[in-house]
Amino acid sequence: MSSAGTLWTIPAQAVGKAITAVAALGGVVIDFPENYTHYEDNKKPEFLSKFPHGKIPAWEGKDGFYLFESGAIARYLATIAPKAGLLGKTKEDAALVDQWVHVVETEVDVNTVLIHHLVLGKLSPYSKPLHNTFLERQLRGLYTLEKHISTRTFFVGERITVADLYIAALVQRAATITIDTPTRAKLPNLFRHLETIINQPALKNIFGPTQVLEKALQYVAPKKEKEAKPAPAPAAPKAEKKPKPKADDDDEDDNLVPEEPKARNPLEDLPKSAFNLEDWKRAYSNKETRGAGGALEWFYENYDKDGFSVWRVDFKYPEELTQTFMSNNQIGGFFNRLEGSRKYLFGSMGVLGTANNSLISGALILRGQEAQPVVDVAPDWESYEYKKLDLADAADKAFFEAALAWDLEIDGKKWIDGKNFK
Repeated sequence: MSSAGTLWTIPAQAVGKAITAVAALGGVVIDFPENYTHYEDNKKPEFLSKFPHGKIPAWEGKDGFYLFESGAIARYLATIAPKAGLLGKTKEDAALVDQWVHVVETEVDVNTVLIHHLVLGKLSPYSKPLHNTFLERQLRGLYTLEKHISTRTFFVGERITVADLYIAALVQRAATITIDTPTRAKLPNLFRHLETIINQPALKNIFGPTQVLEKALQYVAPKKEKEAKPAPAPAAPKAEKKPKPKADDDDEDDNLVPEEPKARNPLEDLPKSAFNLEDWKRAYSNKETRGAGGALEWFYENYDKDGFSVWRVDFKYPEELTQTFMSNNQIGGFFNRLEGSRKYLFGSMGVLGTANNSLISGALILRGQEAQPVVDVAPDWESYEYKKLDLADAADKAFFEAALAWDLEIDGKKWIDGKNFK
C-alpha cells in the first residue's frame, strides 16, 4: 500500500502520537520526514509556504493537500479509513468524538502546558496562585473524564475512536508533569483506560510505557546573586535606636508561609576535583575527537577517576523505536530534561541501526561515582540502563571512545545520528 502523505511531528509531541495512532488503527500508511529539526526547519520559507502558521503537527498529502492543527489532521486520516470506525458509527457518535477531543485538549492539555511552562520558568514571574488555578482547571477536566469512563470501556461506543487516542496521549503527557501518586489514585478508571489503549498491539510502539510521578513537577527559584554591600556612610551623631521596620514583601502569597529549607545537592559536598568539566566540554567542541592532540588525548591527560565516573547508557525499550529521526529527537528531549544537572554532566548518545531496527546508546561523564544523583532530574531517567565503564578495560575504553567519536557500532548496527549534552 502506498503512503498517503507525510506527518511532520516530533517524538515528544503527544498529539503527534495520537495522529500516528489514528493512522495505525486505520491502516493508513504515512511517512515521516527523514531530517527535521524543530524550531529551525519549521521557520524556513519552504516549510512556511506549505504551513503558514509554522507549527507542527502538519500534514503533507501525496495529492498536495496541506493541513495543520492536530484535530483536523486526525479527523482527516480517520475519514480515509471509514471502515475502522474511528469516528463512530453515526453522526451523533462523530459529534461525541469531537466533544471529547475538545474537552481533553482545552480543559486538560492547555493547562498541562501552562503548568509545565510555569515550573520551567518559561512563564515569568512564577505565580503560585496562577499555578494553582491552572491545576484546578486541569483537575476539573480530568475528573470529568474519570466520571464518564467509570462505566465504559471506551469514550464513544464499543470500539476505539479518535477520542480514546487523544485522551490517552494527553493524559499520558500529563502523567509526566502534574498527575502525582495521590492524584492518580483518584483517577483509577482513566488510567485503566490509558493502559487499555496504549497496550493495543498496533499502538505499543507509538505510545511507549507511561512514566509516572510520585510528586508533581514544582517550580524551583534560581539562586539569587548576593548584592555587593554599599560602602559604610560617614558616622552620624548617635541617636536613640528605633525598631527597624520590616520591608514590604513583594513575593507571591505562598511566601507568607515559611519555606522549607532547600535540600543541598550532595554532589556539592564531594571533594574538589582537578578535572574541570567545562574545560573538557570546550576541548571536545574545539578539537578532533581522536588522534594526536585530540579531545580524547586531552581527556586522558586530565581525567580524575576519583571525582568523576564514566557510564554507558542504553534505552531499555529498543523494540519501541520506529523512525530514526524520531529516536534522535527522543535523545534531544532526554537531554533537555537533564538541564538541572548541566554542571555535573557531559553526554554523547546516538541512534544506531535503521528504521524499525535501531537502538539508542552512548556514554556519560558525570560527577561522583553514582549515576542516579545526576540523572534523576529527568522524569524519564529510568527508561535508560546505566553501566559504569572501567577505562582500564579495553572493551569499555573502546566503547567510550566510539560513543564520543560517533563511530560506535553494536551488533552490526552502525551509528547514524546523535546528540551531545554539553
